[in-house]
Amino acid sequence: MSRIPRERTNPAGKRPGKTGHASKDAPAVEPLNIVHGALPSREVILRFIADHPQKASKRELAKAFGLKGDSRVELKQMLQELEQEGMLQKNRKSLIRPGALPPVTVLDITTRDKDGDLIGRPAEWPEDQGVAPAVAIRQQSPAGRQGKGKTPVAGLGDRILAKIFPAVDRGGPAYTARIIKVIDRRRGASMGVFRTAPDGGGRLLPIERRGEEMVIDPDFTGGATDGDLVEVEIARLGRFGLPRAKVLSVVGSVGSEKALSMIAIHAHGIPHVFPPAVIAEAEAARPATMSHREDWRDVPLITIDPADAKDHDDAVYAELDPSPDNPGGVIVTVAIADVSWYVRPNSPLDREALKRGNSVYFPDRVVPMLPERISNDLCSLKQGVDRPALAVRMSFSGEGRKIGHIFHRIMMKSAAKLSYQQAQAAIDGRPDDQTGPMLEPILKPLWHAYEVMKRGRDRRQPLELDMPERKILLKSDGTVDRVVVPPRLDAHKLIEEMMIQANVCAAETLEKKRQPLIYRIHDGPTLAKQEILREFLATLGISLAKGGNMRANNFNGILAKADGTPHQTMVSEMVLRSQSQAIYGPENIGHFGLNLMKYAHFTSPIRRYADLIVHRALVGSLGFGEGGITPEEEAALDDIAAEISTFERRAMAAERETVDRLIAHHLSGRVGEEFAGRVSGVTKSGVFIALPDYGADGFVPISTLGSDYFIYDEAHQALSGEKTGLGYRLGDSVTVKLAEAIPLAGALRFEMISEGREMPAAVRSFHKAGRRDRGQVRKKPGTRPPRGRH
Repeated sequence: MSRIPRERTNPAGKRPGKTGHASKDAPAVEPLNIVHGALPSREVILRFIADHPQKASKRELAKAFGLKGDSRVELKQMLQELEQEGMLQKNRKSLIRPGALPPVTVLDITTRDKDGDLIGRPAEWPEDQGVAPAVAIRQQSPAGRQGKGKTPVAGLGDRILAKIFPAVDRGGPAYTARIIKVIDRRRGASMGVFRTAPDGGGRLLPIERRGEEMVIDPDFTGGATDGDLVEVEIARLGRFGLPRAKVLSVVGSVGSEKALSMIAIHAHGIPHVFPPAVIAEAEAARPATMSHREDWRDVPLITIDPADAKDHDDAVYAELDPSPDNPGGVIVTVAIADVSWYVRPNSPLDREALKRGNSVYFPDRVVPMLPERISNDLCSLKQGVDRPALAVRMSFSGEGRKIGHIFHRIMMKSAAKLSYQQAQAAIDGRPDDQTGPMLEPILKPLWHAYEVMKRGRDRRQPLELDMPERKILLKSDGTVDRVVVPPRLDAHKLIEEMMIQANVCAAETLEKKRQPLIYRIHDGPTLAKQEILREFLATLGISLAKGGNMRANNFNGILAKADGTPHQTMVSEMVLRSQSQAIYGPENIGHFGLNLMKYAHFTSPIRRYADLIVHRALVGSLGFGEGGITPEEEAALDDIAAEISTFERRAMAAERETVDRLIAHHLSGRVGEEFAGRVSGVTKSGVFIALPDYGADGFVPISTLGSDYFIYDEAHQALSGEKTGLGYRLGDSVTVKLAEAIPLAGALRFEMISEGREMPAAVRSFHKAGRRDRGQVRKKPGTRPPRGRH
């Protein structure tokens, strides 16, 4: 499945302010004129939401203004209009002004102001919105709010979950924040590249843009050699000169995958060393008992995973439904490792798993959510070994409709560990010694069940955006060998569809039990994004209906129209960009991309904390014994969902940046060579170029495109010369020359070799109309490229 990009917005409606102290020069803020029971004006609604983000749901707005009956309907219509105009946007269960911070946000404490108060910034912030807004951390008395326990204390470098409030007075940060909890306390370590000095010792060159160069004395080099990536701590700060540091550890050569992934781990603050208490708890764990379990060890469940997988958290089995009431139907069983038995709420293992949120996968290493004793041993569904699991048996009609399901807590024993390629080869007529005996009793029934389930999927019509995902293969020294696009097999699709249906069953069961849970939710494209896509498609003669009731199959129709045309890649890119990002939340809005109303992650509790919460909810609500969800967890689901959504984005960014750095290092010795590429993005300042053979992205600054006057046309996603009419458009095939590679930044800069193609008549008429205010850019010598593609 393709990843959905995070939703980007434009800053608007921010009101600067300084926490705690009124400014004499600050103008008085005009109070809102609220008439209880009367529908407020649009301006009053927008002002109220900006001032009271914690009351920005439709229900809270109606309550605040005392609206009932028809007035509530009118309010709903007004809010929809404001969304359509881009004045408001959805944030989980609330409404926010575009560019505003959500009511609950993960912050990194980065500095102090002149008065010594802590200042934080959002842990995740779209780069196209410029600098992330500063947030003043509100100080409280040791007794905490209303005397209810101690307030968490945070310091510089910490990551916190915070309640956000708009600043009351002008003159400082636009927001204030109250600390809900400290997520991660970072130790005072920095990372950089060690360079030896002629007289011994060396210098530390920072890997971060705002990092500071440091001196390392000869006694503190820690065995580092020139070019090593090292972790250091400050040894001494003086009033004059550079700070002095001590090498804590040598990560390795900056050209190795291990070193480059460590840069991402360090830059994003990803916890990668398990505390002793966590390791001790994991090592002390013992195999699960048969308490509250059914014995399913004779059921021939099998695992089908990547060939290099070290943990196996899902197993499958299928058979014909023997019931005469379901002719042609099948029964599909999905068993998932019972992590909730071992990782109990508020234990050291649980607290560390929540801090990580998910496992992070780099090309040749994994930063796991759980220690290996749990993830690769006790909870891994190994072949021929007793393992605890939660299983769901799902019944499907011959038309692929799910007609029933039931959950069980079981003890199982995997009958086989197969790779995707191995299982597919057996079905394709090339069984080996292991799969040969399994072909008739196990594999063929699985494939038959998938064919039945596929009928239901085809009828449901989820978003079929099949973008190729590239995989980097490394040499033994950790450098790039080559980049490949693994084939998408029916074996992959079979497991994917069975996991999706198991996730649906989890959400349906918990809703039926009225059990609070964390959903996997995916909102539809915003109306603003729909309008951008609609304008673009119109330039290709493809229509997109207006209105807010878009379904996934509307986009499938667009993709089908572009299939086989020169615009196919371009249209796929734009449809992908129009989508929102899937997140976690305790309020269900459905999953737009999968076209499902109820969906919760259940199938990967080894590597996703959301799935562990769902397992606990099932155990508790179904009376399955120990390891159920606690009242404290239920009360904190909103905060947990916010945290793990942030951690998911953090992992995606770290993985992407590591790939960028690896490819940049791989190509750094080929500066001056020409490559076949494709225009993957068009901006006012230049064009982004993708190298399909390498999975790389780079940038061509507009200053190097030529002497013409280039104009940016957002609707056509084009940059074109005013005089020549030649230019570059999203999806164009081009030839570029590699001008610069910066491995530590993961950045590539190209020079355009292709002359450009003649732009469509509509683009030329755009020029003649003189609409340069939409993004014209004149050639600017000396323009520097951005530090990477994001």
